[in-house]
Amino acid sequence: MRRVPLLITLIALLAGCGLVSSSGTFHDASLPGGERPLDGAKLVVTSKSFTEGVLLGKITATYLAAAGASVTDLTGAPGSASSRQAQLNGDADVLWEYTGTGWVNYHNETETIVDPRELWQRVHDVEKRDYDLEWLAPSNFNDTYAFAASTPTAQRLGVRSLSDVAALPVAERTFCVDDEFFSRSDGFIPMLQKYGIPYNDPNGVPAGNVTRMDAGVVYTATAKDAPCHFGMVYTTDGRVKNLNLLVLDDDKKFFLPYSGTAVVRAAVLDAHPQLRPLLDTISQRLTDDLMRELNGRIDIDGEDPADVAYDWLKSANLIA
Repeated sequence: MRRVPLLITLIALLAGCGLVSSSGTFHDASLPGGERPLDGAKLVVTSKSFTEGVLLGKITATYLAAAGASVTDLTGAPGSASSRQAQLNGDADVLWEYTGTGWVNYHNETETIVDPRELWQRVHDVEKRDYDLEWLAPSNFNDTYAFAASTPTAQRLGVRSLSDVAALPVAERTFCVDDEFFSRSDGFIPMLQKYGIPYNDPNGVPAGNVTRMDAGVVYTATAKDAPCHFGMVYTTDGRVKNLNLLVLDDDKKFFLPYSGTAVVRAAVLDAHPQLRPLLDTISQRLTDDLMRELNGRIDIDGEDPADVAYDWLKSANLIA
């Protein structure tokens, strides 16, 4: 997924791969029972630079350190390539990834696999075979593309799914999208075709019904119901909750799943098998609603990702 980067000052360049650490660090903590299953382990946690990536990195660094590991925090690597390359080079051990990113961006696959578990398995297998990376069990959140409407607009029009949108009169099928999504081969125009309302068709979605704008502006335009009823969003973006948007069901399963998944170098997992249950403990608790809430605390309320990570782990009784 392409997301708006979190504005974090970056320091401490890691030689050789361009990986940098974020200016903040994670909080000291311990497990509730005082156990230290990772005592003696030395681990490097990295992340991508957008809000959700940094948040996941801070959660992971805090929790693994609480479990006894000596953790180097290299969260906030700019772009997907540097954090990914650091892990491939052996310079980083743990990174949160997305199944859709692995499938499309890293392996150039074009087949749309709509079942999240099947997609995870396919990505898991090829990553283990080709790169010796272990994609652990996927979480319960899916940060994929979607369309949303303001809740009052959705109620007024009687829509809860994209098929409902397709059944509206042509004049009501108005959309806001960014340029990237508009032009993607798996983006806006193929989506309209899937739902039987082809682009630039007088009986589908006329070109005049589509407004192209910056991705960040789409959220506010959708909330205001002007100039569009329906805007492209990311399903776990904090603005979905903050602006009272209703995410429409992709009932024909057009969008590829982007399940958040912790990825660990296989050699590190072999040396520290306790990592699997610890990371699964985090993963099982992460949902779309929770990620919207936590992302919103950072992007909208201006809280530090390390603080948000610590507070959530504490509230979930995962740390003391």
